[in-house]
Amino acid sequence: MNHTVLKVTDRTLEEMKKHYAGSATGKLPTGAVFSAKTTNCSITGYRSGKVLFQGTGAGTEAARWSGETTAAPSKKKKTAANTLPAGFHSLSVIGSDEVGTGDYFGPITVVAAFVKKEQIAPLQAIGVQDSKNLTDSQIINLAKQIVKTVPYSLLILKNEKYNELQMQGMSQGKIKALLHNQALIKLHEKVSPDRPEAVLIDQFAEKTTYYRYLKEQKRIFQKNVYFSTKGESVHLAVAAASIIARYAFVKEMDKLSKEAGFTIPKGAGSQVDVAAARLIQEKGEEALLHFTKRHFANTEKAKRLSKRI
Repeated sequence: MNHTVLKVTDRTLEEMKKHYAGSATGKLPTGAVFSAKTTNCSITGYRSGKVLFQGTGAGTEAARWSGETTAAPSKKKKTAANTLPAGFHSLSVIGSDEVGTGDYFGPITVVAAFVKKEQIAPLQAIGVQDSKNLTDSQIINLAKQIVKTVPYSLLILKNEKYNELQMQGMSQGKIKALLHNQALIKLHEKVSPDRPEAVLIDQFAEKTTYYRYLKEQKRIFQKNVYFSTKGESVHLAVAAASIIARYAFVKEMDKLSKEAGFTIPKGAGSQVDVAAARLIQEKGEEALLHFTKRHFANTEKAKRLSKRI
């Protein structure tokens, strides 16, 4: 049997768990956090960060996540280039984060936000933190306050374009890298002549992989750029970016719900399969290109469900 093993970050492991929720087997091997089965591949994610792909589609399925892998542990001593500057949390920083990558419905939203050192305390005072810990109503309230004082660049990748790029063979990792790079360039132009002391990207790929994705781009932003998982806990700029990105995502989901005529659910669990099946019944299968990230395993589940409705 064909098999492939990837080593991914904690963040990506959680994204993968959500992504394959619609195909969950319900049986977890020892040490596993999720187990799923698609038409031609079995996927098992372990707490160690290793993800096992088995079956005829193992290579293809793993390739979708190849940009999310972590580098093997190095025996070399870390250099200054791999560590954050002292007192990083108190610097004037541009933070960049994305939302929607693990959601079947809705777009990917990417935001770069510039938080100056003198804005950190006021933002903390109003409750700015990791958007994953906030409700939609809290997100909306905080985002409306943040955008009044914090310069930002927002990019929204609608599903039609996402599906087009994915069908052309572009991985989600590369798509995210392109969006982050564009958001950083736009924000630097917006705040010029001001310059941040650093840029922090909430890490979804290793630094070398990130820049490999961008090698064909005419403009690549690289000055004082750092990468960190759980970036929202490293600097408030990432938390601010995350909240604005989540706010934009929530608004886009509301628009899709109005178009659909019923509430579109978030995530990638069984509830989205039911909603997608209803869409197929009412609007036809082609509607999925507008509403969903069609390559998710939820599509096949929804198609099967729609035939039983």
